[in-house]
Amino acid sequence: MLPWSAELAGRFEQETFESTLLRDNPLGDPHERPVLVYLPPGYDESEQRYPAIYVAMGYTGHVGMWWNRTAFRQPYPELLDAMFAQGDVPPAIVVFFDAWTKYGGSQFLDSPGTGKYHSYLCDEIVPWVDARYRTLADRDHRAITGKSSGGYAAMVTPLLRPDVFGALATHAGDAAFEVSYQPEFPLRARQLRDQYDGSYETSSPTSRAARDRAPGRISSSWRCTDTPRRTRPKRTAPSCSRTTNSAGSSPRCGSAG
Repeated sequence: MLPWSAELAGRFEQETFESTLLRDNPLGDPHERPVLVYLPPGYDESEQRYPAIYVAMGYTGHVGMWWNRTAFRQPYPELLDAMFAQGDVPPAIVVFFDAWTKYGGSQFLDSPGTGKYHSYLCDEIVPWVDARYRTLADRDHRAITGKSSGGYAAMVTPLLRPDVFGALATHAGDAAFEVSYQPEFPLRARQLRDQYDGSYETSSPTSRAARDRAPGRISSSWRCTDTPRRTRPKRTAPSCSRTTNSAGSSPRCGSAG
């Protein structure tokens, strides 16, 4: 009953997928991950096969957050079900997955710094879904969508794997990285050079050197090169004395010390 919940015309299944590709990832993040699958109205009453739509989360998002409720809006899964229940759009299987990491996300790419999240989607999740559900298992019936970092995933994944995804929809997808991050590159290059011996592997949160450099830890080999924090000059209260002249007494103030 709204606004607390809604009756669904279709149904959701949530399974835990054990990934081989994410096992022993550089950040030590879980390799067992939830996958939420929406089955449209009529799925259980027919042998029909359906196109599949994959939904990528935005930065810091994970699968468990899809059901978050706000005061005046239904959560995304309920809105999705209501759209298919109206019957004016073709039914589809919808797959909710994530690429959450300790950094908040991975941009859904294969990275030596976070893990193989692009391959996790294309080479593990997609075949698993096709084997488990009645999908039309080809690129022409498989799409990916998302917003923000998920929108970036929607753009870059079909570019890298056009054999897997044949359609996309991006909503405010991350872009123009050369503009937003270019000023950071010289600073981070100096930081790697001066604090981590020029190696991103040394800076990994799982490395001993990085743990020694963590806040609250002291390492004998650590040398601080960051710009010192600016400090404001200490303000002191003015000292006043009273003088007397022909017009009477008046205060005379000056800085103490």
